[in-house]
This record gives sequence, structure tokens and C-alpha cells, in this order.
Amino acid sequence: MTISIASTRARPVPVEYRANFNNLILDIAWFGVLNGSAIAFVAVYATRLGANAFQLSLLNATPAVVNLLFALPAGRWLQSQPLSRATFATSVIHRLFYLVWVFLPLLFTDQGQVWALVALTVLMSVPGTALAIGFNGMFAAAVPPEWRGQIVGTRNAAYALTSIVITLACGRLLDALPFPLGYQVVFAIGAVGGAMSCFHLWRVRPADEHRRPGTGRSLGDWADPGESGAWQSLRLSVGLRFLTRANPLSSRWFNPLRDLTFRKVLLLVVAMHLALYLAVPLFPLYLVNEIQLNDQVIGLGNSIFYIALFLASTRLDAVTRRFGNRRAMALGIVVISLYPAILSQATGPALYLVASIMGGAGWALAGGAVGNYVLEKTPDDSRPSYLAWYNMALQAGILLGALIAPALAGWWGLTIGLIFAAACRLLIGAAIWRAK
Repeated sequence: MTISIASTRARPVPVEYRANFNNLILDIAWFGVLNGSAIAFVAVYATRLGANAFQLSLLNATPAVVNLLFALPAGRWLQSQPLSRATFATSVIHRLFYLVWVFLPLLFTDQGQVWALVALTVLMSVPGTALAIGFNGMFAAAVPPEWRGQIVGTRNAAYALTSIVITLACGRLLDALPFPLGYQVVFAIGAVGGAMSCFHLWRVRPADEHRRPGTGRSLGDWADPGESGAWQSLRLSVGLRFLTRANPLSSRWFNPLRDLTFRKVLLLVVAMHLALYLAVPLFPLYLVNEIQLNDQVIGLGNSIFYIALFLASTRLDAVTRRFGNRRAMALGIVVISLYPAILSQATGPALYLVASIMGGAGWALAGGAVGNYVLEKTPDDSRPSYLAWYNMALQAGILLGALIAPALAGWWGLTIGLIFAAACRLLIGAAIWRAK
């Protein structure tokens, strides 16, 4: 008899769903291992190798570029594929790259490793784009609508738990082991987590392999299985899963651009993600070079981030009921603005840990509300094209923010760059709050 991880006393999972639900939860638990190890520390590793702001920006920006270029071809390819098999195949290809990270110190000089990480990020983002699209479709085919809220909630809890525990453990490992051996061990842990996640994806068997999502509801997952960056591993997009049905040559594809209300939504989405990603490449530089934190403290900060994310997410429903999705998103961005603002004043661990609380709480609100805000503005009969444009606006904002960050560091230095990024987040949050 199969025991369901997602069952509650009030609502036990039917026998026919238990295997799929268990594997989906174990998939994200192991992805949390990958996230808490390799993904969480790759930017710190690159910084310790001597990466500059431009190189760190490339680590954040290139997945957005690849997504813009390959999302539609990947969606068309997935049209003809059994979703569970395609998702498994792309997950294996994508996560094999994490294993390559283990051997970089044996193959390249320090700067060679930095550029190798950039190149590998570009390459792994190609199957990663297809994985992100295919996973969303597979999830919708494997989990009936009435169970999605419960399964997503359990998945998020499993993801947060393993991310917190593994990040703390890896921080201690990195302090105990010599450089770069410690990072090789951490990357190896991540590769094992990725492999186990693939194994559980392989065991998911949707009843209808070719079913496409018929609902416009956001999955609400924090983890994007196709992303390779720490900040990008929080799922902010609901548009990817509709690209399997988007036809850019049809007249309906351009409807969103003729819709004045949705054009304003797209503008806010670009502004939001530009402001959020404006400082992301500056964070590891500031933590490592300016306030010289060790890896154990950085790991503790990451764990506190996920604890705050988890706790704040439990209040998301109450916040959105009171303020609505748009203002909940705006409130989240305002809270997130405190992360670079507080960090810019840090001279040691204390303020960094406080900033991590603000970052996690803000991400829970902003990331949880943005997708549903967009869906409110999306007509049911044109949802694929509208949400495909939303996904492109999101990626464009990430790309612009990550590429502007090196200029901030070069013009004003890291401290002023962080303060400027905080001001941009605050202003964007205020603008979204007042928008109609």
C-alpha cells in the first residue's frame, strides 16, 4: 500500500494519484538539495575566483537571453512529445552540466573557470527552457485542478526544508575544507540532488501524456527546474507553460499589444524585474569582497532567506485578500527594497542576516502575487498569447537589470550601486501600488 506524502487527516489522497504526487514532492525535495548546494554557492565561488560585475551579470542574464530565443521553438517541439518523457530527457541533459562544475578546477585557471561557468550556463539553459515548459505541462496533466493547491503547498514546504538544511550544511563544509575542494564537494552534492530529482520525474506517469493545461491558474511553485541561478530558482513566471500552444504567426498573437490595459501590465512587469535584478550581480561581490563574509555565514543567510520565504508565504493568501494581487506584489517589492538598502550599510554578518529576512519575506509576496495579478488581466480566450508576451516581458526585465548592474558598480562602486538599486525597487513598488 502506497503512503501519500501529501495526505492530510482531513483530505487523504486517492490511491490512483499517490504515486505521481509522491514523486512530484520528492522531485522538488531533491531539487532543494541542488538549490541549497550548487545553485546557492555558484556566484560566491565565481566571486572568490575573481569574477567581476560583468561576468556575474552574464551568469544571471544569459538564461533570460536563451529563454527569449528558445522558448517558442521548445514549445513547438513539446507539442509532438509525450510530456513526461520529454521532461525527463531535458532534465537529464540540463542537470548533467552540474556534474561538469565539479571538474572545472582540474581543467582551467581561475579566470578560465569563470568563463567556463558562463558558457555552461548558456548551454544548460537551452534544455532548461524546454524543461521548465515541459514540467509545467506535465504537472498540469498529472495533478487534477482540485489537488493543485495542496500539492504545490507540500512541494514548496519540501523545497524550503531541503534548501535550508543543505545550505547550512554546505556552508559548514566550505569552511572546513580547503579551497577549491570544498566547492567541488558542494557541486557534487548538487549533482546528486539533480540526478535524484530526474529519477523522480521519470517515475511521474500522467494519465494523458498529451494533455495541455486548461487552467490559467499559476502553479505557485518557488522552484523553476530549468534555471541555474540562485535568485532565478524562485519561480516568478506562469507564462512558460502556455508556450506549447502559442502561435506567433497568428493574428491573436498580437492581441496583447493592442490591449492598452495589458500593455501597462507588461510595462510594470518589465520595470519590476529590472528593479529586482538590478543588484543581483552586486550581492556576491559585496558579501565576499567588501564585508568579507565566510561561506558558513553566507550559507546561514541563505537559510534565513528561505525560512522567511516559507513563513511569509503562509500569509500570502491573507495579504492578497486584503489588498489584492497588484498591491500584494507592490508591497513585496517595497519589502525587497530593504535587502540592498540594509546590505549597503553592513560591515559584518548581523545586517546581512537581517537583510536576508527582508529578502525572503519580500520574495514570498512579490513572487506569489505577480502571476495571479497578470492572470487577472488576461482574457480566457487569448490566454496563451497574453502569457507568452508576459514571459518575454519578464525575461526582458531580468536581462536589462542584470546587464545594467556592472555599470552601477563601475560608476559608483558597490555601496552606492546597492543604494540606487534599493531606491529603484522602492519607486517601482510605489508605482505598482498606485497603478490602476
